[in-house]
Amino acid sequence: MTFNGILQIAIFCVVVIALTRPLGGYMTRVFNGDRNWLTPVLRPVERLLYAASGVKPDVEQSWIVYGVAMLMFSLAGSVSLYAIFRLQDVLPLNPQGFPALAPELALNTAISFVTNTNWQFYSGESTMSYLSQMAGLTVHNFVSAATGIALAMALIRGFSRRSSKTVGNFWVDLTRGTLYILLPIAVVGALFLIWQGVPQTLGAYVDATTLEGAKQSIAVGPVASQEVIKMLGTNGGGFFNANSAHPFENPTALTNFVQIVWIFAIGAALTNVFGRMVGKERQGWALFGVMGLLFLAGTFIVYPVEAGGNPAIAAFGVDQSANPLQPGGNMEGKEVRFGIANSSLFTVVTTDASCGAVNTMHDSLMPLAGMIPMINMQLGEIIFGGVGSGLYGMLLYAIIAVFVAGLMVGRTPEYIGKKLEAREVKMSIIAILILPLSMLGWTAIASVVPQGVATLSNAGPHGFSEILYAYTSGTANNGSAFAGLGGNMFWNVTLAIAMFMGRFLFIVPMLAVAGSLAAKKIVPPSAGTFPTDNGLFVALLIGVILILGGLTFFPALALGPVVEHLAMRAGGLF
Repeated sequence: MTFNGILQIAIFCVVVIALTRPLGGYMTRVFNGDRNWLTPVLRPVERLLYAASGVKPDVEQSWIVYGVAMLMFSLAGSVSLYAIFRLQDVLPLNPQGFPALAPELALNTAISFVTNTNWQFYSGESTMSYLSQMAGLTVHNFVSAATGIALAMALIRGFSRRSSKTVGNFWVDLTRGTLYILLPIAVVGALFLIWQGVPQTLGAYVDATTLEGAKQSIAVGPVASQEVIKMLGTNGGGFFNANSAHPFENPTALTNFVQIVWIFAIGAALTNVFGRMVGKERQGWALFGVMGLLFLAGTFIVYPVEAGGNPAIAAFGVDQSANPLQPGGNMEGKEVRFGIANSSLFTVVTTDASCGAVNTMHDSLMPLAGMIPMINMQLGEIIFGGVGSGLYGMLLYAIIAVFVAGLMVGRTPEYIGKKLEAREVKMSIIAILILPLSMLGWTAIASVVPQGVATLSNAGPHGFSEILYAYTSGTANNGSAFAGLGGNMFWNVTLAIAMFMGRFLFIVPMLAVAGSLAAKKIVPPSAGTFPTDNGLFVALLIGVILILGGLTFFPALALGPVVEHLAMRAGGLF
């Protein structure tokens, strides 16, 4: 590691912390319906949207109605997106004349973007028309992210309300999240990216003649408008196959830094929204502290491992130390513009959040460094996480942690003034167990059926890691991948199912928790109340998260990255 690299990581942390409270305060005002600085401009637009769609903003919904609205909206989005892909060849804004997507690829991609996963079994610049990129993918980058924020708000209201039968109105939360939060930042962010050199055009691809006289087609398009929301909404679907390693998506060191900040910004701010709405900001900062410590732990495993280089290469006498003439470390699969530190930081941030964007190929990471992104996702991407999903995932872990603390002292557990009873604990556990059921279940199947191993580019533990990473990423709604895995009918269909399970089978029990908590009265704290805004709670919550994750996933990780690391250290094949 270098001082410069550590300094860049430190600056990133300072910027995220500085943004958390002001953005959290703004978001709180938006979802409370209070006046904010955009109200004069956007409130008439908001009212017009409600009138046109028949939404009654003053009528709230129970958790069941809220959940049904969300599911129907997602179903409609999946069907419309599938239709766009299948009819791409006859729809306008297709200057390259790309054909329609195959049925299984269209299904996989539609579910991928509706679930905020953005897994891509295709190369964007050679597959998707401009209409598919804009009216299909970019639109769902907005609404899938707004859906996650809305769901987080429903659970926050479950904690903040007393004796309530409702958790809000899905259509209002969806509209406000898109209109007041995602859209304004995206407009400014897109202009910033255009200034930095990211293309934004509807013109056809540019044909150029190289110095050798060969012809080359340079892909362009409406890139900036998709790039900003893929980061801000923690979506991750790249316009180009190389994703954020491509100079048209991520042209400078400044855009790289700003994009990483975008990934964490809303997820971090939601912890402050939680604290404000339950009446005690320290509760939000406690959750922020848990997320921050887990983030730093991951970063300072990946960075030194990658900076240390590859021992198999060192065995040949190759100097991998950092010096003024070379960056040092394991530079395989990395953009030389960003180097080890920024690549490591991006790797951890993008898998802490449900953002599949990458500026380095995770398939080329050292085994232990490649294990950290998997662990980040296997824990449910609760370390700031996807917009909304990170907070509600962390709150479910918090419920379990408080339940464990209650068992230790022989009292009914309480969290934020709400007594936690069997229903809330059971629903929380069901939601959390959905993740290993899908991740490990599909990995086991794919590891033994011919269709699953047919497209692997590696055998042995690294091949197993490719399979495990794919289903981990799909179920966690992340979308990044170990690049050695190829697509076929089996992978398209099973990953689509995994993405569906990770999004919707997790959400339903979570909403049941929100509804149950909202109906409870708030209990005043007593001498026996376990404090949940101090260092002891932070340590307990981290311990519960790591123990549950370790017991569940360590055997699978031992078969992949751990074995690969040991084989590499022993000088064997990996």
